[in-house]
Amino acid sequence: MTGFVSFIGSGPGDPELLTLKAVDRMGKADAVLFDDLSSGPILSHAREDADLVGVGKRAGRPSPKQDHVSRLLVDYAQTGAKVVRLKSGDGGMFGRLEEELVALREAGIEYEIIPGIPSAVAAAAAAGIPLTRRLTARRVQFVTGHDVSGKLPDDLNLQALADDQATTVVFMGKRTFPLLVQALEAHGLPLDTPALLAEAVSTTNQALHRSTMGELAERLSAEIGSAPALILYGPLAELHDV
Repeated sequence: MTGFVSFIGSGPGDPELLTLKAVDRMGKADAVLFDDLSSGPILSHAREDADLVGVGKRAGRPSPKQDHVSRLLVDYAQTGAKVVRLKSGDGGMFGRLEEELVALREAGIEYEIIPGIPSAVAAAAAAGIPLTRRLTARRVQFVTGHDVSGKLPDDLNLQALADDQATTVVFMGKRTFPLLVQALEAHGLPLDTPALLAEAVSTTNQALHRSTMGELAERLSAEIGSAPALILYGPLAELHDV
């Protein structure tokens, strides 16, 4: 007998932002494999007798290897269990979803994907700003701030990322942001371009810091902190006080 896996985007951290379908699947699951950012109050929706297994990855910390996580999913499902794989934000955005899907397909295990609220959307909402604006911010782009080695990717489309008429969101980029800003300045992005650092979005530890690209790069060169964060820059990052 083969089980079933539900991939759930748990949103940015606030359990009230879970979808109804996500809550339903968590309440029926025999096992829940969760990311670090999907822990805490969100896990209260799991059954009391469910196996809760932390498989999160955080920069600079010991983390399970991806093949180990994929193997766990397959092993649980092959016992006939209903399995939930909790991924922070939306699992399809920089969440290594594809590797786990491939493992399930190869093992002949059925699955579903339940989307979650991306942290970029939640960060904009927390700051009281939209992600788009007619005429001056018609494009939104998401980019990861590091590659598999933890360094700034060397194949970024810097011309696109230097577009000061787009809203750009950098995921997992605090460590490499100063280098990114240097590269973007060389491609024409002004250092006074508005920027927003959003930490621990939608949690009790949420902090929003409004700045400019140049000032934020200096800040992160001195201290990056340990809170999960993303960086939003472009014309809309200057709206309102936060």
